[in-house]
Amino acid sequence: MTPSIIKPTNEDHQIAKLAAIATVLSLIEFFLPSPIPGVKPGIANIITLYALIKFNFHIAFWVSIIRVLVSSLLVGSFLNPTFFLSITGALFSLGILYFIFNLYGKYFGVLSLSLAASIFHIIGQFIVVRFWIIPHDSIFNLLPVFLLSAFIFGLVNGMIVYGVLQQKPHKYDVK
Repeated sequence: MTPSIIKPTNEDHQIAKLAAIATVLSLIEFFLPSPIPGVKPGIANIITLYALIKFNFHIAFWVSIIRVLVSSLLVGSFLNPTFFLSITGALFSLGILYFIFNLYGKYFGVLSLSLAASIFHIIGQFIVVRFWIIPHDSIFNLLPVFLLSAFIFGLVNGMIVYGVLQQKPHKYDVK
C-alpha cells in the first residue's frame, strides 16, 4: 500500500487559523456570566462573518462548524443539548447567509448580514428548544427577549466586522 500524502492548501490554512480564533472567542464567551440564561453576545460569529465577507462562504461554513465542534469538545458539551442548540443555530445562520450573501453589496451590507445571521441563529435554537427540550408553545413567550438580544448583539457584532474590514491590510493579517 502506498502512503498518501496530504498537502494542505492555503484555504485549509485560512480555515484553521480563523477556526482557532473563533474557538478561543467561543471559549471566552462560554466562561462569561450571562444576566439572562442562554443570552450570549456570539462574539465567535464575528469571525464567521469576517470569513464570509473577506474570503467566501465555503471558508465561513467550515470555520463555523469547526468552531462549534471543537469548543463543544473542549467544554465537555459535545452531543448534549447545548451542542445541538449551538450547531442548529450555526446551521440556520449559515443557511440564511448562503441565500442572501449573493445580494451583498447590492441589497445587503455587513450589518444586515450580521443581523440576519443573529436572528436566524435564535430561530434555529428555538426550534430545537420547542421540539426537543421544552415541547410546549409557552416557550415562545421568551422569543421577543431573545430576538431583541439577537438584534442588539447582531448589530454590535456587525459593527465590529465592519470596523475590522475598514482597516488597512496589516503584516499579521490571515492570508
